[in-house]
Amino acid sequence: MKRRASGILMHISSLPGRFGVGEFGPAAFKFADFLHRSRQSYWQILPITPPNGVVSWSPYDCLSAFAGNKMLISPEILYEAGLLDKKDITNVPAFSETEVEFKKVFKYKSKLLDKAFIKFESHPDKSRFKYFCRQNSYWLEDYSNFIALTEKYGTSNWATWPNNKIDEKVKLRAYKEKLFQYLFFKQWLSLKDYCNGFGIKIIGDIPIYVAYQSADVWAHQDIFKLKNKKMMFKSGVPPDYFSKTGQLWGNPIYDWRYIKKTNYEWWMQRIEQNLKLFDVVRIDHFRGLVKYWEVPGKNKTAEKGKWMPGPGEDLFKLIFKKHPNADLIVEDLGHITDDVRQLIRKLDLTNMKVLLFAFGDDKGKSPFLPHNYVENCVAYTGTHDNNTIRGWFINEASSEKKKNLFEYLGRKVSINDLNSELIRLEMGSAARTVILPIQDFLNLGAESRMNNPAVQKGNWKWRIKEGLLTKKITKQLADMTRVYGRGYY
Repeated sequence: MKRRASGILMHISSLPGRFGVGEFGPAAFKFADFLHRSRQSYWQILPITPPNGVVSWSPYDCLSAFAGNKMLISPEILYEAGLLDKKDITNVPAFSETEVEFKKVFKYKSKLLDKAFIKFESHPDKSRFKYFCRQNSYWLEDYSNFIALTEKYGTSNWATWPNNKIDEKVKLRAYKEKLFQYLFFKQWLSLKDYCNGFGIKIIGDIPIYVAYQSADVWAHQDIFKLKNKKMMFKSGVPPDYFSKTGQLWGNPIYDWRYIKKTNYEWWMQRIEQNLKLFDVVRIDHFRGLVKYWEVPGKNKTAEKGKWMPGPGEDLFKLIFKKHPNADLIVEDLGHITDDVRQLIRKLDLTNMKVLLFAFGDDKGKSPFLPHNYVENCVAYTGTHDNNTIRGWFINEASSEKKKNLFEYLGRKVSINDLNSELIRLEMGSAARTVILPIQDFLNLGAESRMNNPAVQKGNWKWRIKEGLLTKKITKQLADMTRVYGRGYY
């Protein structure tokens, strides 16, 4: 990330299409074409790991740190590969065009994948599939067995399983899951190659934690703070901008002392996996790798916890020793202390700036104001956790923040012009990289918000309507990118 550039933030699941959820099919390639024509250099997505699906459908609450979300597999590409019949992609149930109906989509796509599994038995790709299984055995065996045992016992709460016996029925189900993972990664890498062919880099995302009900915790209990298979502590953050009682995420906490003794083996495997899948990797909740908020397992909110030391510089020295050219973005939002800032400076890490955080009472001094940006940062109008610009101004911004905003702009602007004004602030800033949520570029309201961290239900559903990315919109973005010296020509 050495040159001045820009990109768009939009998750795969938010793409349009007939099958109820965005996926790696034609709409994804069409979006890559849009990025190319609008002179963008980056496509940032959210984690593509499989969501828990029981506790939540959040991509940050995943069943595995290594596996892929098979709901993102494209039926149309499966048909082209001879793994589905024509009727499978023409007789499609009616799905919402504006939001993901997770349970309905999961049930429907699972049936399609079962059909693809049967057809694959005579497919010429079998040798490549076997090679994929060998290359990924270090995580694939655990994950596929975990999914198979989850179905056998009817729950992903592995602590309640009577035993972990891998019988023939479990082996067959695990074999099927391995195939789904092969199809997932084959489709994903094809899409990534297409983007890279245009010079567009993919920014992926590593959630710092995994779900308690995950293959990783089940298979690697030693690296988590557990007692009798139960969580001694839970993850979260203290009260902040998003919540007065803090955020209780509820993930198990890492046992960093033990992990260090293994030379960070599991974490290094995780980093290497993500560097294979993405050109740039964003590490979510970076401050948790310096110090993390540890909440007693019985607590119902995150208010009463304590800060505990993470691996900090030790882990990153090892990462850069093995991967000296790794492009990393560290998410340093929320309660940031001097030790976090010092490590970012010492390692010259690329951190984040969010413009919607800039208009508080610290006039002129906020690190989120464009005139305070350093070059080595990624500037956003907002992230997946923020409201849109329009939604923020209408529903969240206090009169004082609106006053500060207009003072910074030098004039009042209408709600219809506000998004373009703020986008121009970011694009014209010193930040080497600017990433715009697609919702902000399209001036969409709060209804298109991806996630509200203070609310448990209704998140991650948003999908873009077909036809919004017009030639006019494409030209506007291309022109702005050229004006501020961020495009490739």
